Amino acid sequence: LVDPLEVERAITDETILVSVMHANNEIGTVEPIEEIAEIVKEKGIYFHTDAVQTVGHLPINVDKMKVDLLAMSAHKLYGPKGIGALYIRRGTKIVPFLYGGEQENKRRASTENIAGIVGFGEACSLAQKDMAEEEKSLTYLRDKLIEDILNGIKNSRLNGHPKKRLPGNVNVSVEGVEGESMLLNLDLVGVCASSGSACISNCMLSAIYFYYNLSFKINEIRYISSYRLLPSEFKPF
Repeated sequence: LVDPLEVERAITDETILVSVMHANNEIGTVEPIEEIAEIVKEKGIYFHTDAVQTVGHLPINVDKMKVDLLAMSAHKLYGPKGIGALYIRRGTKIVPFLYGGEQENKRRASTENIAGIVGFGEACSLAQKDMAEEEKSLTYLRDKLIEDILNGIKNSRLNGHPKKRLPGNVNVSVEGVEGESMLLNLDLVGVCASSGSACISNCMLSAIYFYYNLSFKINEIRYISSYRLLPSEFKPF
Protein backbone atom coordinates (compact mmCIF):
# COMPACT_ATOMS: atom_id res chain seq x y z
CA LEU A 1 0.00 0.00 0.00
CA VAL A 2 1.02 3.59 -0.59
CA ASP A 3 1.61 5.13 2.83
CA PRO A 4 -0.30 8.45 3.11
CA LEU A 5 2.42 9.78 5.42
CA GLU A 6 5.06 9.03 2.78
CA VAL A 7 3.00 11.05 0.31
CA GLU A 8 2.88 13.91 2.80
CA ARG A 9 6.64 13.81 3.27
CA ALA A 10 7.18 13.88 -0.49
CA ILE A 11 5.16 17.08 -0.96
CA THR A 12 7.20 20.27 -1.35
CA ASP A 13 6.37 23.96 -1.79
CA GLU A 14 6.60 23.40 -5.55
CA THR A 15 4.11 20.51 -5.67
CA ILE A 16 1.00 21.38 -7.67
CA LEU A 17 -0.38 17.88 -8.34
CA VAL A 18 -0.32 14.48 -6.65
CA SER A 19 -1.29 11.41 -8.69
CA VAL A 20 -1.85 7.93 -7.23
CA MET A 21 -3.27 4.84 -8.91
CA HIS A 22 -6.53 3.73 -7.36
CA ALA A 23 -5.50 0.12 -7.90
CA ASN A 24 -2.31 -1.37 -9.27
CA ASN A 25 -2.80 -3.16 -12.58
CA GLU A 26 -0.23 -5.88 -11.82
CA ILE A 27 -0.49 -6.79 -8.16
CA GLY A 28 -4.06 -5.56 -7.71
CA THR A 29 -3.52 -3.54 -4.52
CA VAL A 30 -6.26 -0.97 -3.91
CA GLU A 31 -4.72 2.19 -2.47
CA PRO A 32 -6.12 4.30 0.42
CA ILE A 33 -7.17 7.14 -1.87
CA GLU A 34 -9.45 8.84 0.64
CA GLU A 35 -6.72 9.04 3.30
CA ILE A 36 -4.21 10.38 0.79
CA ALA A 37 -6.75 12.90 -0.50
CA GLU A 38 -7.28 14.30 2.99
CA ILE A 39 -3.58 15.14 3.24
CA VAL A 40 -3.32 16.50 -0.29
CA LYS A 41 -6.40 18.71 -0.06
CA GLU A 42 -5.32 20.17 3.28
CA LYS A 43 -2.31 21.56 1.44
CA GLY A 44 -4.41 23.00 -1.40
CA ILE A 45 -2.90 20.70 -4.04
CA TYR A 46 -4.73 19.10 -6.96
CA PHE A 47 -5.26 15.34 -6.60
CA HIS A 48 -5.53 12.92 -9.54
CA THR A 49 -6.16 9.20 -9.48
CA ASP A 50 -5.88 6.63 -12.25
CA ALA A 51 -9.02 4.56 -11.72
CA VAL A 52 -8.74 2.56 -14.94
CA GLN A 53 -8.60 -0.72 -13.00
CA THR A 54 -11.47 0.04 -10.63
CA VAL A 55 -14.20 1.83 -12.59
CA GLY A 56 -16.87 -0.76 -13.34
CA HIS A 57 -15.46 -3.19 -10.76
CA LEU A 58 -15.59 -1.26 -7.48
CA PRO A 59 -17.93 1.53 -6.32
CA ILE A 60 -16.61 4.98 -7.26
CA ASN A 61 -17.70 8.17 -5.50
CA VAL A 62 -15.62 11.18 -6.52
CA ASP A 63 -16.98 13.32 -3.67
CA LYS A 64 -16.10 10.72 -1.05
CA MET A 65 -12.70 10.17 -2.66
CA LYS A 66 -12.13 13.95 -2.81
CA VAL A 67 -10.34 13.73 -6.15
CA ASP A 68 -10.05 16.62 -8.58
CA LEU A 69 -9.29 14.40 -11.56
CA LEU A 70 -10.13 10.76 -12.21
CA ALA A 71 -9.15 8.81 -15.33
CA MET A 72 -11.00 5.77 -16.68
CA SER A 73 -10.96 3.57 -19.78
CA ALA A 74 -13.69 1.56 -21.50
CA HIS A 75 -11.71 -1.56 -22.39
CA LYS A 76 -11.15 -2.39 -18.71
CA LEU A 77 -14.87 -2.93 -18.19
CA TYR A 78 -15.59 -4.82 -21.41
CA GLY A 79 -16.27 -1.70 -23.46
CA PRO A 80 -14.67 -0.78 -26.81
CA LYS A 81 -10.96 -0.06 -27.07
CA GLY A 82 -9.76 3.43 -27.89
CA ILE A 83 -12.09 5.43 -25.67
CA GLY A 84 -11.57 6.83 -22.20
CA ALA A 85 -12.89 9.57 -19.97
CA LEU A 86 -11.50 12.08 -17.51
CA TYR A 87 -13.58 13.34 -14.61
CA ILE A 88 -12.69 16.97 -13.85
CA ARG A 89 -14.05 18.57 -10.70
CA ARG A 90 -15.69 21.91 -11.35
CA GLY A 91 -13.18 24.71 -10.84
CA THR A 92 -10.11 22.60 -11.65
CA LYS A 93 -7.89 24.47 -14.10
CA ILE A 94 -6.97 22.34 -17.12
CA VAL A 95 -4.71 23.23 -20.05
CA PRO A 96 -5.91 21.69 -23.37
CA PHE A 97 -4.07 18.56 -24.45
CA LEU A 98 -4.72 19.33 -28.12
CA TYR A 99 -5.50 22.75 -29.55
CA GLY A 100 -7.87 23.35 -32.45
CA GLY A 101 -11.57 22.52 -32.47
CA GLU A 102 -13.48 23.54 -29.36
CA GLN A 103 -16.22 20.90 -29.53
CA GLU A 104 -15.03 19.09 -26.40
CA ASN A 105 -15.39 22.05 -24.06
CA LYS A 106 -12.16 23.54 -25.43
CA ARG A 107 -10.16 20.77 -23.76
CA ARG A 108 -9.34 18.54 -26.72
CA ALA A 109 -9.45 19.06 -30.47
CA SER A 110 -10.48 16.45 -33.08
CA THR A 111 -13.71 14.65 -33.89
CA GLU A 112 -15.43 12.79 -31.08
CA ASN A 113 -15.45 8.99 -31.22
CA ILE A 114 -19.24 8.67 -31.15
CA ALA A 115 -19.36 4.88 -31.40
CA GLY A 116 -16.78 4.57 -28.65
CA ILE A 117 -18.60 7.04 -26.41
CA VAL A 118 -21.90 5.19 -26.78
CA GLY A 119 -20.20 1.84 -26.20
CA PHE A 120 -18.42 3.18 -23.13
CA GLY A 121 -21.68 4.48 -21.70
CA GLU A 122 -23.43 1.15 -22.25
CA ALA A 123 -20.52 -0.76 -20.69
CA CYS A 124 -20.73 1.49 -17.61
CA SER A 125 -24.47 0.89 -17.32
CA LEU A 126 -24.06 -2.88 -17.51
CA ALA A 127 -21.15 -2.87 -15.07
CA GLN A 128 -23.08 -0.77 -12.57
CA LYS A 129 -26.05 -3.13 -12.77
CA ASP A 130 -24.03 -6.27 -12.00
CA MET A 131 -21.21 -4.79 -9.90
CA ALA A 132 -22.27 -5.95 -6.43
CA GLU A 133 -22.92 -9.52 -7.54
CA GLU A 134 -19.73 -9.72 -9.60
CA GLU A 135 -17.58 -8.27 -6.81
CA LYS A 136 -18.87 -10.82 -4.32
CA SER A 137 -18.44 -13.75 -6.72
CA LEU A 138 -14.98 -12.75 -7.93
CA THR A 139 -13.73 -12.06 -4.41
CA TYR A 140 -14.71 -15.58 -3.38
CA LEU A 141 -12.99 -17.09 -6.42
CA ARG A 142 -9.91 -14.91 -5.90
CA ASP A 143 -9.49 -15.94 -2.28
CA LYS A 144 -10.05 -19.61 -3.09
CA LEU A 145 -7.43 -19.53 -5.86
CA ILE A 146 -4.92 -17.76 -3.60
CA GLU A 147 -5.49 -20.31 -0.85
CA ASP A 148 -5.04 -23.27 -3.20
CA ILE A 149 -1.88 -21.85 -4.77
CA LEU A 150 -0.16 -20.95 -1.51
CA ASN A 151 -1.09 -24.25 0.13
CA GLY A 152 -0.42 -26.42 -2.90
CA ILE A 153 2.69 -24.94 -4.53
CA LYS A 154 5.98 -24.91 -2.64
CA ASN A 155 7.85 -21.58 -2.40
CA SER A 156 4.91 -19.63 -3.83
CA ARG A 157 4.04 -16.17 -2.56
CA LEU A 158 1.25 -13.69 -3.09
CA ASN A 159 2.25 -10.28 -4.40
CA GLY A 160 0.22 -7.32 -3.23
CA HIS A 161 -2.10 -6.83 -0.29
CA PRO A 162 -3.90 -10.05 0.78
CA LYS A 163 -7.31 -8.38 1.15
CA LYS A 164 -7.15 -4.78 -0.12
CA ARG A 165 -6.91 -5.83 -3.73
CA LEU A 166 -9.03 -5.99 -6.86
CA PRO A 167 -11.73 -8.70 -6.68
CA GLY A 168 -10.53 -10.39 -9.87
CA ASN A 169 -6.76 -10.15 -9.45
CA VAL A 170 -4.30 -12.81 -8.31
CA ASN A 171 -0.58 -12.16 -8.71
CA VAL A 172 1.83 -14.80 -7.46
CA SER A 173 5.47 -15.69 -7.85
CA VAL A 174 7.28 -18.98 -7.33
CA GLU A 175 10.92 -19.00 -6.33
CA GLY A 176 13.13 -20.91 -8.76
CA VAL A 177 10.49 -21.26 -11.48
CA GLU A 178 10.91 -19.43 -14.80
CA GLY A 179 7.81 -17.42 -15.64
CA GLU A 180 7.55 -18.19 -19.36
CA SER A 181 7.90 -21.93 -18.75
CA MET A 182 5.11 -21.75 -16.21
CA LEU A 183 2.91 -19.87 -18.68
CA LEU A 184 3.52 -22.47 -21.37
CA ASN A 185 2.51 -25.31 -19.07
CA LEU A 186 -0.56 -23.44 -17.89
CA ASP A 187 -1.58 -22.82 -21.49
CA LEU A 188 -1.31 -26.53 -22.27
CA VAL A 189 -3.92 -27.28 -19.61
CA GLY A 190 -6.21 -24.44 -20.67
CA VAL A 191 -5.34 -21.80 -18.08
CA CYS A 192 -4.97 -18.20 -19.29
CA ALA A 193 -2.39 -16.18 -17.38
CA SER A 194 0.31 -13.59 -18.02
CA SER A 195 3.76 -12.82 -16.66
CA GLY A 196 3.06 -9.09 -16.44
CA SER A 197 0.93 -6.37 -17.94
CA ALA A 198 0.81 -5.84 -21.71
CA CYS A 199 2.17 -2.31 -21.40
CA ILE A 200 5.48 -3.59 -19.99
CA SER A 201 5.77 -6.69 -22.17
CA ASN A 202 9.24 -5.66 -23.35
CA CYS A 203 10.62 -5.18 -19.84
CA MET A 204 12.82 -7.90 -18.39
CA LEU A 205 11.78 -7.27 -14.78
CA SER A 206 8.50 -6.29 -13.23
CA ALA A 207 8.38 -3.21 -11.03
CA ILE A 208 7.28 -5.39 -8.12
CA TYR A 209 10.75 -6.97 -8.12
CA PHE A 210 12.09 -3.64 -6.90
CA TYR A 211 9.09 -2.86 -4.69
CA TYR A 212 9.47 -6.02 -2.63
CA ASN A 213 13.30 -5.87 -2.71
CA LEU A 214 13.41 -9.61 -3.33
CA SER A 215 16.65 -11.53 -3.02
CA PHE A 216 15.62 -13.90 -5.81
CA LYS A 217 14.53 -13.07 -9.34
CA ILE A 218 10.78 -12.82 -9.37
CA ASN A 219 8.73 -14.53 -12.07
CA GLU A 220 5.23 -13.32 -11.52
CA ILE A 221 2.12 -14.96 -12.86
CA ARG A 222 -0.99 -12.81 -13.09
CA TYR A 223 -4.52 -14.16 -13.25
CA ILE A 224 -7.23 -11.72 -14.23
CA SER A 225 -10.81 -12.88 -13.88
CA SER A 226 -12.88 -13.74 -16.89
CA TYR A 227 -16.38 -12.33 -16.88
CA ARG A 228 -19.21 -14.61 -15.79
CA LEU A 229 -16.98 -17.23 -14.19
CA LEU A 230 -19.22 -18.97 -11.67
CA PRO A 231 -18.16 -20.68 -8.43
CA SER A 232 -19.58 -23.96 -9.69
CA GLU A 233 -17.26 -23.76 -12.72
CA PHE A 234 -14.15 -23.09 -10.66
CA LYS A 235 -11.82 -26.06 -10.35
CA PRO A 236 -9.17 -25.74 -7.61
CA PHE A 237 -5.68 -27.20 -7.97
